[in-house]
Amino acid sequence: MFLHVRKISSLAATTAALVTTVPYCLAQEVQLPFGTVQMDGDLPARSAIPGLFSQLDFQQATQAYLWALPLVAYAQWQKESVDKFGARTGDLVVYTTWKDKLGILTANATTPYILGFAELDKSGPLVIDMPAGPTAGGVGDFWQRAIVDMGQTGPDKGRGGRYLIIPPGAQAPANTQGYYVARSETNSVLLGFRVLEQDPAKAKAIVSQIKVYRYSERAHPAAGRFLTPGGTDWSGTQPDGMEYWQRLWEIIQREPVNERDRFYMAMLANLGVEKGKPFEPNTLQRKALQQGAAAGKLFAETNTFAKRFANVRHWPDRHWEYALFIADPSQRVANFDQLWERTAWFYEAVTDTKGMISTTPGLGQAYLGAYTDSGDAWLDGGKNYHLHIAPNPPAKQFWSLTVYDTATRRFVENARQKSDVSSREQLQKNADGSVDLYFGPQAPAGKESNWVQTVAGKHWFTYFRLYGPTEAYFDKNWKMSDIQPGD
Repeated sequence: MFLHVRKISSLAATTAALVTTVPYCLAQEVQLPFGTVQMDGDLPARSAIPGLFSQLDFQQATQAYLWALPLVAYAQWQKESVDKFGARTGDLVVYTTWKDKLGILTANATTPYILGFAELDKSGPLVIDMPAGPTAGGVGDFWQRAIVDMGQTGPDKGRGGRYLIIPPGAQAPANTQGYYVARSETNSVLLGFRVLEQDPAKAKAIVSQIKVYRYSERAHPAAGRFLTPGGTDWSGTQPDGMEYWQRLWEIIQREPVNERDRFYMAMLANLGVEKGKPFEPNTLQRKALQQGAAAGKLFAETNTFAKRFANVRHWPDRHWEYALFIADPSQRVANFDQLWERTAWFYEAVTDTKGMISTTPGLGQAYLGAYTDSGDAWLDGGKNYHLHIAPNPPAKQFWSLTVYDTATRRFVENARQKSDVSSREQLQKNADGSVDLYFGPQAPAGKESNWVQTVAGKHWFTYFRLYGPTEAYFDKNWKMSDIQPGD
Protein backbone atom coordinates (compact mmCIF):
# COMPACT_ATOMS: atom_id res chain seq x y z
CA MET A 1 0.00 0.00 0.00
CA PHE A 2 1.27 3.45 -0.96
CA LEU A 3 0.95 6.16 1.68
CA HIS A 4 2.11 9.74 1.49
CA VAL A 5 3.16 10.99 4.98
CA ARG A 6 3.88 14.61 5.90
CA LYS A 7 5.07 15.69 9.42
CA ILE A 8 3.31 18.78 10.80
CA SER A 9 5.28 21.30 12.90
CA SER A 10 2.87 23.69 14.57
CA LEU A 11 1.64 24.74 17.97
CA ALA A 12 -1.45 22.62 17.55
CA ALA A 13 0.54 19.56 16.70
CA THR A 14 2.13 18.75 20.03
CA THR A 15 1.95 15.14 19.07
CA ALA A 16 2.93 13.66 15.77
CA ALA A 17 0.18 14.12 13.20
CA LEU A 18 -0.04 12.33 9.92
CA VAL A 19 -1.79 13.72 6.89
CA THR A 20 -2.47 11.06 4.32
CA THR A 21 -3.36 11.38 0.68
CA VAL A 22 -5.19 8.37 -0.73
CA PRO A 23 -3.70 7.71 -4.19
CA TYR A 24 -5.55 6.79 -7.40
CA CYS A 25 -4.69 3.14 -6.96
CA LEU A 26 -6.69 2.92 -3.72
CA ALA A 27 -9.84 4.54 -5.10
CA GLN A 28 -12.95 2.40 -4.83
CA GLU A 29 -14.11 3.48 -8.26
CA VAL A 30 -12.84 5.51 -11.19
CA GLN A 31 -15.02 7.81 -13.25
CA LEU A 32 -14.23 7.67 -16.97
CA PRO A 33 -16.07 9.18 -19.97
CA PHE A 34 -17.71 5.85 -20.73
CA GLY A 35 -18.81 5.10 -17.15
CA THR A 36 -17.76 4.11 -13.63
CA VAL A 37 -15.12 1.40 -13.17
CA GLN A 38 -15.17 -0.44 -9.86
CA MET A 39 -11.71 -0.96 -8.38
CA ASP A 40 -10.17 -3.65 -6.20
CA GLY A 41 -7.20 -1.91 -4.66
CA ASP A 42 -4.77 -1.00 -7.40
CA LEU A 43 -6.53 -3.07 -10.08
CA PRO A 44 -9.93 -3.04 -11.75
CA ALA A 45 -12.35 -5.33 -9.98
CA ARG A 46 -12.68 -8.69 -11.68
CA SER A 47 -16.32 -7.88 -12.33
CA ALA A 48 -15.24 -4.78 -14.29
CA ILE A 49 -13.00 -6.67 -16.72
CA PRO A 50 -15.68 -7.67 -19.29
CA GLY A 51 -16.92 -4.09 -19.50
CA LEU A 52 -13.42 -2.72 -20.01
CA PHE A 53 -12.70 -5.21 -22.79
CA SER A 54 -16.04 -4.35 -24.37
CA GLN A 55 -15.08 -0.68 -24.33
CA LEU A 56 -11.63 -1.46 -25.75
CA ASP A 57 -13.21 -3.43 -28.61
CA PHE A 58 -15.68 -0.62 -29.32
CA GLN A 59 -12.88 1.94 -29.46
CA GLN A 60 -10.84 -0.26 -31.80
CA ALA A 61 -13.84 -0.71 -34.09
CA THR A 62 -14.48 3.04 -34.14
CA GLN A 63 -10.92 3.88 -35.10
CA ALA A 64 -10.77 1.08 -37.68
CA TYR A 65 -13.98 2.39 -39.26
CA LEU A 66 -12.46 5.86 -39.73
CA TRP A 67 -9.15 4.46 -41.00
CA ALA A 68 -10.84 2.23 -43.60
CA LEU A 69 -13.15 4.82 -45.22
CA PRO A 70 -11.14 5.33 -48.47
CA LEU A 71 -10.59 1.60 -48.93
CA VAL A 72 -14.24 0.66 -48.33
CA ALA A 73 -15.46 3.42 -50.68
CA TYR A 74 -13.49 1.99 -53.61
CA ALA A 75 -14.37 -1.59 -52.69
CA GLN A 76 -18.06 -0.66 -52.66
CA TRP A 77 -17.83 1.11 -56.02
CA GLN A 78 -15.91 -1.78 -57.56
CA LYS A 79 -18.48 -4.31 -56.30
CA GLU A 80 -21.35 -2.24 -57.69
CA SER A 81 -19.57 -1.96 -61.06
CA VAL A 82 -19.22 -5.73 -61.26
CA ASP A 83 -22.65 -6.63 -59.91
CA LYS A 84 -24.74 -3.88 -61.53
CA PHE A 85 -22.87 -3.05 -64.75
CA GLY A 86 -21.14 -6.36 -65.50
CA ALA A 87 -17.73 -4.67 -65.55
CA ARG A 88 -14.55 -6.74 -65.76
CA THR A 89 -11.00 -5.73 -64.94
CA GLY A 90 -9.87 -2.98 -67.31
CA ASP A 91 -13.37 -2.12 -68.55
CA LEU A 92 -14.25 1.57 -68.58
CA VAL A 93 -17.67 2.85 -67.56
CA VAL A 94 -18.81 6.13 -69.11
CA TYR A 95 -20.93 8.21 -66.72
CA THR A 96 -22.67 10.97 -68.66
CA THR A 97 -26.18 11.56 -67.34
CA TRP A 98 -27.36 12.82 -63.96
CA LYS A 99 -28.86 9.41 -63.25
CA ASP A 100 -25.68 7.51 -64.13
CA LYS A 101 -23.56 9.76 -61.89
CA LEU A 102 -26.03 9.62 -59.02
CA GLY A 103 -24.12 6.82 -57.28
CA ILE A 104 -20.76 8.67 -57.22
CA LEU A 105 -19.73 10.44 -54.01
CA THR A 106 -19.77 14.22 -54.70
CA ALA A 107 -19.65 13.79 -58.46
CA ASN A 108 -19.13 16.71 -60.78
CA ALA A 109 -22.39 17.10 -62.68
CA THR A 110 -20.94 19.15 -65.55
CA THR A 111 -18.44 16.89 -67.32
CA PRO A 112 -18.55 13.17 -68.22
CA TYR A 113 -16.53 10.63 -66.26
CA ILE A 114 -14.73 7.64 -67.72
CA LEU A 115 -13.93 5.31 -64.84
CA GLY A 116 -12.97 1.69 -64.34
CA PHE A 117 -11.18 -0.73 -62.05
CA ALA A 118 -8.31 -3.08 -62.80
CA GLU A 119 -6.85 -5.91 -60.74
CA LEU A 120 -3.11 -5.93 -61.38
CA ASP A 121 -2.56 -9.27 -59.64
CA LYS A 122 -4.70 -10.80 -62.40
CA SER A 123 -3.62 -8.71 -65.39
CA GLY A 124 0.02 -8.07 -64.61
CA PRO A 125 1.49 -4.75 -65.77
CA LEU A 126 -1.25 -2.64 -67.34
CA VAL A 127 -0.98 -0.24 -70.28
CA ILE A 128 -3.17 2.83 -70.69
CA ASP A 129 -3.10 4.77 -73.95
CA MET A 130 -4.18 8.33 -73.20
CA PRO A 131 -5.21 10.45 -76.21
CA ALA A 132 -4.31 14.09 -76.66
CA GLY A 133 -6.88 16.65 -75.64
CA PRO A 134 -8.31 18.57 -72.68
CA THR A 135 -8.54 15.75 -70.16
CA ALA A 136 -7.88 15.35 -66.44
CA GLY A 137 -7.48 12.26 -64.32
CA GLY A 138 -5.12 9.45 -63.53
CA VAL A 139 -4.66 6.16 -61.73
CA GLY A 140 -5.06 5.71 -57.98
CA ASP A 141 -4.50 2.82 -55.63
CA PHE A 142 -7.25 1.52 -53.34
CA TRP A 143 -6.18 3.78 -50.48
CA GLN A 144 -7.03 6.55 -52.94
CA ARG A 145 -3.43 7.67 -53.25
CA ALA A 146 -2.58 8.97 -56.70
CA ILE A 147 -0.21 6.68 -58.58
CA VAL A 148 0.13 8.98 -61.58
CA ASP A 149 -1.81 11.87 -63.08
CA MET A 150 -2.76 11.79 -66.75
CA GLY A 151 -3.86 14.46 -69.17
CA GLN A 152 -3.29 18.15 -68.53
CA THR A 153 -1.78 17.68 -65.05
CA GLY A 154 0.14 14.50 -65.93
CA PRO A 155 3.56 14.08 -67.55
CA ASP A 156 1.95 14.05 -71.02
CA LYS A 157 0.54 17.57 -70.29
CA GLY A 158 -2.52 16.93 -72.43
CA ARG A 159 -0.51 15.83 -75.46
CA GLY A 160 -1.38 12.18 -74.94
CA GLY A 161 0.91 9.34 -73.95
CA ARG A 162 1.31 5.69 -73.03
CA TYR A 163 1.32 4.74 -69.34
CA LEU A 164 2.52 1.51 -67.73
CA ILE A 165 1.22 0.57 -64.25
CA ILE A 166 3.31 -2.01 -62.34
CA PRO A 167 1.70 -4.27 -59.68
CA PRO A 168 3.02 -4.22 -56.11
CA GLY A 169 6.17 -6.29 -55.70
CA ALA A 170 6.51 -7.00 -59.43
CA GLN A 171 9.52 -6.26 -61.58
CA ALA A 172 9.12 -3.65 -64.32
CA PRO A 173 9.55 -5.02 -67.85
CA ALA A 174 13.06 -4.76 -69.28
CA ASN A 175 12.00 -2.38 -72.04
CA THR A 176 9.88 0.54 -70.87
CA GLN A 177 11.01 3.05 -73.45
CA GLY A 178 8.10 5.18 -74.61
CA TYR A 179 6.07 4.61 -71.43
CA TYR A 180 5.35 6.73 -68.41
CA VAL A 181 5.98 4.12 -65.70
CA ALA A 182 4.28 4.13 -62.29
CA ARG A 183 3.98 1.52 -59.54
CA SER A 184 0.92 0.72 -57.43
CA GLU A 185 1.01 -0.33 -53.78
CA THR A 186 -2.31 -2.16 -54.12
CA ASN A 187 -3.46 -4.88 -56.51
CA SER A 188 -6.70 -3.08 -57.33
CA VAL A 189 -6.55 0.36 -58.94
CA LEU A 190 -9.01 2.95 -60.18
CA LEU A 191 -8.61 4.37 -63.67
CA GLY A 192 -10.43 7.70 -63.81
CA PHE A 193 -10.67 10.43 -66.44
CA ARG A 194 -12.71 13.51 -67.14
CA VAL A 195 -13.01 15.06 -70.57
CA LEU A 196 -13.10 18.84 -70.31
CA GLU A 197 -13.92 19.41 -73.98
CA GLN A 198 -17.25 21.25 -74.18
CA ASP A 199 -18.22 20.03 -77.66
CA PRO A 200 -20.01 16.66 -77.16
CA ALA A 201 -18.84 15.22 -80.49
CA LYS A 202 -15.20 16.09 -79.81
CA ALA A 203 -15.47 14.81 -76.25
CA LYS A 204 -16.87 11.49 -77.48
CA ALA A 205 -14.03 11.18 -80.00
CA ILE A 206 -11.47 11.65 -77.22
CA VAL A 207 -13.12 9.01 -75.05
CA SER A 208 -13.15 6.48 -77.89
CA GLN A 209 -9.37 6.69 -78.17
CA ILE A 210 -8.63 5.67 -74.56
CA LYS A 211 -7.26 2.12 -74.48
CA VAL A 212 -6.58 -0.19 -71.52
CA TYR A 213 -4.81 -3.54 -72.03
CA ARG A 214 -2.28 -5.91 -70.54
CA TYR A 215 1.38 -5.25 -71.25
CA SER A 216 1.70 -8.90 -72.26
CA GLU A 217 -0.83 -8.24 -75.06
CA ARG A 218 0.79 -5.01 -76.29
CA ALA A 219 1.61 -6.43 -79.75
CA HIS A 220 -2.07 -7.12 -80.43
CA PRO A 221 -4.15 -5.39 -77.76
CA ALA A 222 -7.78 -6.37 -77.62
CA ALA A 223 -10.37 -3.66 -78.11
CA GLY A 224 -11.38 -2.18 -74.78
CA ARG A 225 -14.94 -2.34 -73.50
CA PHE A 226 -16.88 0.83 -72.78
CA LEU A 227 -19.95 0.34 -70.59
CA THR A 228 -22.63 2.64 -69.25
CA PRO A 229 -24.82 2.36 -66.14
CA GLY A 230 -27.81 2.84 -68.44
CA GLY A 231 -29.90 4.40 -65.69
CA THR A 232 -29.30 1.51 -63.26
CA ASP A 233 -29.65 2.37 -59.58
CA TRP A 234 -26.33 1.97 -57.81
CA SER A 235 -24.46 3.39 -54.82
CA GLY A 236 -20.82 4.14 -54.14
CA THR A 237 -21.57 5.30 -50.59
CA GLN A 238 -19.84 3.22 -47.92
CA PRO A 239 -22.48 0.86 -46.46
CA ASP A 240 -23.59 1.01 -42.83
CA GLY A 241 -23.43 -1.57 -40.05
CA MET A 242 -22.08 -5.06 -40.62
CA GLU A 243 -22.08 -4.60 -44.39
CA TYR A 244 -19.29 -2.04 -43.94
CA TRP A 245 -17.10 -4.67 -42.26
CA GLN A 246 -18.07 -7.32 -44.80
CA ARG A 247 -16.87 -5.05 -47.59
CA LEU A 248 -13.66 -4.30 -45.69
CA TRP A 249 -13.00 -7.99 -45.03
CA GLU A 250 -13.49 -8.78 -48.72
CA ILE A 251 -11.00 -6.19 -49.93
CA ILE A 252 -8.25 -6.90 -47.39
CA GLN A 253 -8.22 -10.51 -48.60
CA ARG A 254 -7.03 -9.26 -52.00
CA GLU A 255 -4.61 -6.55 -50.96
CA PRO A 256 -1.12 -6.47 -49.47
CA VAL A 257 -0.74 -4.92 -46.03
CA ASN A 258 1.10 -1.61 -46.00
CA GLU A 259 3.64 -1.23 -43.21
CA ARG A 260 1.86 1.87 -41.94
CA ASP A 261 -1.37 -0.13 -41.43
CA ARG A 262 -0.20 -3.13 -39.42
CA PHE A 263 -1.49 -1.85 -36.06
CA TYR A 264 -4.92 -1.26 -37.59
CA MET A 265 -4.84 -4.81 -38.94
CA ALA A 266 -4.14 -5.98 -35.37
CA MET A 267 -7.25 -4.12 -34.17
CA LEU A 268 -9.34 -5.71 -36.91
CA ALA A 269 -8.01 -9.20 -36.18
CA ASN A 270 -9.10 -8.73 -32.58
CA LEU A 271 -12.62 -8.03 -33.94
CA GLY A 272 -12.87 -11.01 -36.28
CA VAL A 273 -11.91 -9.13 -39.46
CA GLU A 274 -8.65 -10.80 -40.46
CA LYS A 275 -6.71 -11.41 -43.63
CA GLY A 276 -6.60 -15.10 -44.52
CA LYS A 277 -9.43 -16.10 -42.18
CA PRO A 278 -13.21 -16.29 -42.68
CA PHE A 279 -15.41 -13.42 -41.58
CA GLU A 280 -17.15 -15.03 -38.62
CA PRO A 281 -17.20 -12.52 -35.73
CA ASN A 282 -18.65 -13.85 -32.48
CA THR A 283 -21.47 -12.18 -30.58
CA LEU A 284 -19.24 -9.78 -28.65
CA GLN A 285 -17.22 -8.90 -31.74
CA ARG A 286 -20.38 -8.24 -33.75
CA LYS A 287 -21.64 -5.93 -31.02
CA ALA A 288 -18.38 -3.96 -31.07
CA LEU A 289 -18.39 -3.78 -34.89
CA GLN A 290 -21.99 -2.57 -35.04
CA GLN A 291 -21.43 0.05 -32.34
CA GLY A 292 -18.12 1.07 -33.88
CA ALA A 293 -19.69 1.61 -37.30
CA ALA A 294 -22.50 3.72 -35.79
CA ALA A 295 -20.13 5.87 -33.71
CA GLY A 296 -17.53 6.01 -36.47
CA LYS A 297 -20.08 7.46 -38.85
CA LEU A 298 -20.96 10.21 -36.36
CA PHE A 299 -17.29 11.03 -35.89
CA ALA A 300 -16.80 11.01 -39.67
CA GLU A 301 -19.70 13.44 -40.15
CA THR A 302 -18.28 15.72 -37.47
CA ASN A 303 -14.76 15.56 -38.88
CA THR A 304 -16.03 16.25 -42.42
CA PHE A 305 -18.85 18.76 -42.05
CA ALA A 306 -17.30 20.73 -39.16
CA LYS A 307 -13.59 20.51 -39.99
CA ARG A 308 -11.32 21.77 -37.20
CA PHE A 309 -8.10 21.91 -39.22
CA ALA A 310 -6.14 25.13 -38.91
CA ASN A 311 -6.55 27.52 -41.86
CA VAL A 312 -9.22 25.34 -43.49
CA ARG A 313 -11.27 28.39 -44.57
CA HIS A 314 -10.26 29.96 -47.86
CA TRP A 315 -11.33 33.40 -46.65
CA PRO A 316 -11.04 33.78 -42.85
CA ASP A 317 -14.30 35.76 -42.62
CA ARG A 318 -16.32 33.35 -44.80
CA HIS A 319 -17.65 29.83 -44.27
CA TRP A 320 -16.19 28.44 -47.51
CA GLU A 321 -13.69 25.69 -46.67
CA TYR A 322 -11.13 23.69 -48.61
CA ALA A 323 -13.12 20.50 -49.10
CA LEU A 324 -9.91 18.70 -50.10
CA PHE A 325 -7.35 19.52 -47.41
CA ILE A 326 -4.78 16.78 -48.13
CA ALA A 327 -1.38 18.37 -48.74
CA ASP A 328 -0.14 15.72 -51.18
CA PRO A 329 -1.86 12.76 -52.91
CA SER A 330 0.51 10.44 -50.98
CA GLN A 331 -1.34 11.64 -47.85
CA ARG A 332 2.10 12.02 -46.25
CA VAL A 333 3.68 15.08 -44.63
CA ALA A 334 6.98 15.43 -42.77
CA ASN A 335 6.24 13.52 -39.57
CA PHE A 336 2.93 11.75 -40.08
CA ASP A 337 0.32 10.65 -42.58
CA GLN A 338 -2.76 12.90 -42.77
CA LEU A 339 -5.23 10.47 -41.23
CA TRP A 340 -7.91 13.01 -40.28
CA GLU A 341 -7.62 15.09 -43.44
CA ARG A 342 -7.86 11.84 -45.40
CA THR A 343 -10.85 10.72 -43.34
CA ALA A 344 -12.66 14.02 -43.94
CA TRP A 345 -12.23 13.97 -47.72
CA PHE A 346 -12.89 10.30 -48.35
CA TYR A 347 -16.03 10.23 -46.24
CA GLU A 348 -17.59 12.81 -48.56
CA ALA A 349 -15.71 12.27 -51.82
CA VAL A 350 -13.61 9.92 -53.93
CA THR A 351 -10.25 10.20 -55.73
CA ASP A 352 -7.33 12.54 -55.27
CA THR A 353 -4.82 13.60 -57.89
CA LYS A 354 -2.13 16.26 -58.12
CA GLY A 355 -4.41 18.23 -60.41
CA MET A 356 -7.07 18.39 -57.71
CA ILE A 357 -4.69 20.22 -55.38
CA SER A 358 -2.82 22.17 -58.03
CA THR A 359 -1.21 25.45 -56.98
CA THR A 360 -0.33 26.44 -60.54
CA PRO A 361 -2.64 29.19 -61.86
CA GLY A 362 -4.69 28.04 -64.83
CA LEU A 363 -4.05 24.34 -64.21
CA GLY A 364 -6.06 21.70 -62.37
CA GLN A 365 -9.07 22.30 -60.14
CA ALA A 366 -9.99 23.93 -56.84
CA TYR A 367 -12.74 22.75 -54.49
CA LEU A 368 -14.46 24.99 -51.95
CA GLY A 369 -17.12 23.44 -49.75
CA ALA A 370 -19.95 25.09 -47.78
CA TYR A 371 -21.73 23.09 -45.10
CA THR A 372 -23.44 25.90 -43.20
CA ASP A 373 -25.10 29.23 -43.96
CA SER A 374 -23.79 32.67 -42.99
CA GLY A 375 -25.12 32.15 -39.46
CA ASP A 376 -23.25 28.85 -39.06
CA ALA A 377 -26.43 26.75 -39.19
CA TRP A 378 -26.65 23.51 -41.16
CA LEU A 379 -28.15 23.97 -44.63
CA ASP A 380 -31.76 22.79 -44.51
CA GLY A 381 -33.46 21.35 -47.59
CA GLY A 382 -36.82 22.74 -46.52
CA LYS A 383 -35.63 26.36 -46.39
CA ASN A 384 -34.71 28.95 -49.02
CA TYR A 385 -31.19 30.32 -49.51
CA HIS A 386 -29.41 32.79 -51.75
CA LEU A 387 -25.78 33.02 -52.92
CA HIS A 388 -24.19 36.01 -54.66
CA ILE A 389 -21.24 35.14 -56.91
CA ALA A 390 -19.11 38.20 -57.61
CA PRO A 391 -18.17 39.12 -61.20
CA ASN A 392 -15.33 37.33 -62.97
CA PRO A 393 -14.96 34.10 -60.97
CA PRO A 394 -11.28 33.07 -61.19
CA ALA A 395 -11.61 30.06 -63.51
CA LYS A 396 -9.73 29.77 -66.80
CA GLN A 397 -12.05 27.03 -68.07
CA PHE A 398 -15.34 27.20 -66.13
CA TRP A 399 -16.91 27.06 -62.68
CA SER A 400 -19.70 24.90 -61.29
CA LEU A 401 -21.69 24.65 -58.08
CA THR A 402 -23.19 21.30 -57.11
CA VAL A 403 -25.53 20.41 -54.24
CA TYR A 404 -25.23 17.13 -52.31
CA ASP A 405 -27.26 15.22 -49.74
CA THR A 406 -25.33 14.98 -46.44
CA ALA A 407 -26.70 11.49 -45.75
CA THR A 408 -25.41 9.94 -49.00
CA ARG A 409 -22.77 12.52 -50.06
CA ARG A 410 -24.25 12.15 -53.55
CA PHE A 411 -26.40 14.47 -55.67
CA VAL A 412 -29.51 15.80 -53.99
CA GLU A 413 -32.24 13.66 -55.52
CA ASN A 414 -34.83 16.17 -56.62
CA ALA A 415 -37.75 16.08 -59.03
CA ARG A 416 -35.79 18.06 -61.65
CA GLN A 417 -32.93 15.53 -61.72
CA LYS A 418 -30.56 18.48 -61.77
CA SER A 419 -28.27 19.25 -58.86
CA ASP A 420 -25.93 21.91 -60.19
CA VAL A 421 -25.46 25.18 -62.04
CA SER A 422 -22.37 26.20 -63.97
CA SER A 423 -20.87 28.93 -66.10
CA ARG A 424 -21.40 26.66 -69.11
CA GLU A 425 -25.15 27.25 -68.82
CA GLN A 426 -27.28 30.23 -69.79
CA LEU A 427 -27.59 31.80 -66.36
CA GLN A 428 -29.25 35.11 -65.58
CA LYS A 429 -26.54 37.65 -64.85
CA ASN A 430 -26.64 41.02 -63.19
CA ALA A 431 -25.49 44.18 -64.98
CA ASP A 432 -21.99 43.91 -63.48
CA GLY A 433 -21.62 40.27 -64.54
CA SER A 434 -22.28 38.86 -61.09
CA VAL A 435 -24.67 35.93 -60.62
CA ASP A 436 -27.27 35.24 -57.94
CA LEU A 437 -28.07 31.60 -57.21
CA TYR A 438 -31.04 30.22 -55.28
CA PHE A 439 -31.61 27.03 -53.30
CA GLY A 440 -34.86 25.71 -51.87
CA PRO A 441 -37.88 23.45 -52.50
CA GLN A 442 -39.45 25.96 -54.92
CA ALA A 443 -37.82 28.33 -57.41
CA PRO A 444 -38.22 32.07 -56.92
CA ALA A 445 -40.47 33.46 -59.67
CA GLY A 446 -38.51 33.92 -62.88
CA LYS A 447 -35.26 32.51 -61.41
CA GLU A 448 -35.55 28.88 -62.48
CA SER A 449 -32.31 28.95 -64.51
CA ASN A 450 -30.33 30.02 -61.42
CA TRP A 451 -32.00 27.64 -58.96
CA VAL A 452 -31.13 24.24 -57.50
CA GLN A 453 -34.01 22.36 -55.95
CA THR A 454 -33.47 20.99 -52.44
CA VAL A 455 -35.61 18.48 -50.56
CA ALA A 456 -37.44 19.13 -47.28
CA GLY A 457 -36.31 16.90 -44.44
CA LYS A 458 -32.77 16.56 -45.80
CA HIS A 459 -29.64 18.55 -45.07
CA TRP A 460 -27.33 19.48 -47.91
CA PHE A 461 -23.90 20.88 -48.66
CA THR A 462 -22.28 22.23 -51.78
CA TYR A 463 -19.00 22.34 -53.70
CA PHE A 464 -17.95 25.38 -55.70
CA ARG A 465 -15.48 24.08 -58.30
CA LEU A 466 -13.05 26.17 -60.30
CA TYR A 467 -11.53 24.53 -63.37
CA GLY A 468 -8.21 26.11 -64.14
CA PRO A 469 -8.23 28.40 -61.05
CA THR A 470 -6.44 31.66 -61.81
CA GLU A 471 -4.20 33.92 -59.74
CA ALA A 472 -7.17 35.77 -58.26
CA TYR A 473 -8.20 32.54 -56.53
CA PHE A 474 -4.79 31.83 -55.05
CA ASP A 475 -4.12 35.38 -53.84
CA LYS A 476 -7.76 35.66 -52.66
CA ASN A 477 -8.35 38.98 -54.41
CA TRP A 478 -11.65 37.58 -55.70
CA LYS A 479 -14.18 36.94 -52.95
CA MET A 480 -17.55 35.24 -52.79
CA SER A 481 -20.31 35.73 -50.22
CA ASP A 482 -21.60 33.13 -47.79
CA ILE A 483 -24.84 31.29 -48.46
CA GLN A 484 -27.56 33.48 -46.99
CA PRO A 485 -30.88 32.21 -45.58
CA GLY A 486 -33.98 33.65 -47.25
CA ASP A 487 -34.94 34.35 -50.86
